[in-house]
Amino acid sequence: MSKKPILGITMGDPASIGPEITVKALSDPAIYEKCSPIIIGDAAVMEAAVGIVGKDVKINAVSDVKEAKFEFGTIDVYDMKLVDMDKLERGVVSAMAGNAAFQYVKKVIELAMNHEVDATVTNALNKEAMNLAGHHYSGHTEIYAEYTGTKKYTMMLAHENLRVVHVSTHVSLREACDRVKKDRVLEVIRIADQACKELGIKEPKIGVAGLNPHSGENGMFGREEIEEITPAIEAAKGEGIIVDGPVPPDTVFSKARGGWYDIVVAMYHDQGHIPLKVVGFVYNQAEQKWDAVAGVNITLGLPIIRASVDHGTAFDQAGKGVANELSLINAMDYAIRMSEGRTK
Repeated sequence: MSKKPILGITMGDPASIGPEITVKALSDPAIYEKCSPIIIGDAAVMEAAVGIVGKDVKINAVSDVKEAKFEFGTIDVYDMKLVDMDKLERGVVSAMAGNAAFQYVKKVIELAMNHEVDATVTNALNKEAMNLAGHHYSGHTEIYAEYTGTKKYTMMLAHENLRVVHVSTHVSLREACDRVKKDRVLEVIRIADQACKELGIKEPKIGVAGLNPHSGENGMFGREEIEEITPAIEAAKGEGIIVDGPVPPDTVFSKARGGWYDIVVAMYHDQGHIPLKVVGFVYNQAEQKWDAVAGVNITLGLPIIRASVDHGTAFDQAGKGVANELSLINAMDYAIRMSEGRTK
């Protein structure tokens, strides 16, 4: 077995940009210097993706991780054989593609739990397609939680020096406010602290965002900061965690970019996602294209490592060979770092 970490990478929805950006990412020899990647997907779809993006690489279909070559110029694919190429329509939601994407995720979790791969990386799946296939999950995070038996987990987004974890994610804004409770905020602070340490940050500095404008202005705009968030912060300090807050949400992310904090605890989905995507997603108006779609989505609290692209299936770009692979490369880099961190 290679000393470099083995990354199990899901192909994503077969009708999406996932196969194409995977081929692009693995056409860089530098990737193979850092890790041993194996794709969990369909070899036939990957073969077609090679043609779409026009790269000079070969597909090696395998049925066991031990059969992988892990050589630049050859993309190893754990072939699930779930896609009928005559029925596959790129850019179109379908139960067939949704089922395949779900099964790839389930398989990569199994491989990681059995220690056949050292870390997992996921391409995007389409929630509508997955639900059409009868798999009723709101996203990757919930699938990972169920199949690893994890109860306490959270999502982390990362781009350059900006890292964000969430108290809640895929719920309504009304429900998200109700979920801001001391125990959950404290739990996420602890997970954030541990995640930074796994990334090699010895003494992480954590900024905790408020929920309300101006962090409630001493109760004028809401009492969640007084009754739930501050008690959680004080409890974390009592455990020796370096934590600050509640910091007004309109300044905490700028402070993090400026180096005040190694990670920010956001109270709900969009509070954390918007600043990450403002800095990570760069659209070139003059050329009418995305110059960068960067950022990584990481599930923390799991017994295995999971990093993911921080974008969707981009069905509008599927089959055109123009999709940007930067987010996938970033996700692979984070998976490598976390794998090495856990090893140490």
